[in-house]
Amino acid sequence: MPHGPIVLFGSGETSKHGRQVHARVFERLEVPVRVAIVETPAGFQPNVATVTAKLRAFFCHNLSGFRPEVRIVAARRKGGVYDPDAPEIVAPLEWAAYIFAGPGSPTYAARHLAGTRTLALMQRRAAEGAVLSFASAAAIASGRYALPVYEIYKAGEDLHWVPGLDLFGRLGFNLTVVPHWNNAEGGRDLDTSHCFVGAERFRYLRRLLPPETTILAIDEHTACILDPATERVEVLGAGQVHVIRGPREDRFASGESFPFTLLRAPE
Repeated sequence: MPHGPIVLFGSGETSKHGRQVHARVFERLEVPVRVAIVETPAGFQPNVATVTAKLRAFFCHNLSGFRPEVRIVAARRKGGVYDPDAPEIVAPLEWAAYIFAGPGSPTYAARHLAGTRTLALMQRRAAEGAVLSFASAAAIASGRYALPVYEIYKAGEDLHWVPGLDLFGRLGFNLTVVPHWNNAEGGRDLDTSHCFVGAERFRYLRRLLPPETTILAIDEHTACILDPATERVEVLGAGQVHVIRGPREDRFASGESFPFTLLRAPE
């Protein structure tokens, strides 16, 4: 069985556009669709259970035609009560056909998933054909390098990258994922594009990455589906997906697709 698809959201995973993306993948899966929600990215938040409950409600109510069954992977913190290495915590991953992780902190997610049973099982299930679906913090953490958004944008740390989970390495990609690419929450006064750090700072951040790194940047309310079976990437939603390799940038709109070869560093 080929490696399962990987879904990446720029934002809006529970919006109208997000629902269409989930449905596009659910159509490939056996009904009832078995969904596991991984809590790690928001594991530090006191309201993590509320965040997860809202996600569960979204899947159950907005995708009811697929009769989704949702279980929670409460892998919140290494060494804590909800330990990502605890067999009973990660058990739903063995059962799930669609594994979702979303908002929170990308650096927290990378730190508390790296080297754990949860991460190993996610990788194994993907290799067996299960779908991995990541939004926001989880999408950032999934690449070889992760952007420390909060640390730079809110705490004023120097520009830097941290090691990510490198979930695309097995597919032959040196990939860094940047959602919220065309964010405009800052209005005229503050550039919050390029995942809140702004275009000027991101130009410097690009220079900090190894030259062989490919950046997969995704606009708001936009998603892409990486399908190893066809070795193509499909773009869905309201905006564009940007593939940045060295000085070259390719852009793809909703409804377009491109080959895996574009995600590999130029030789």
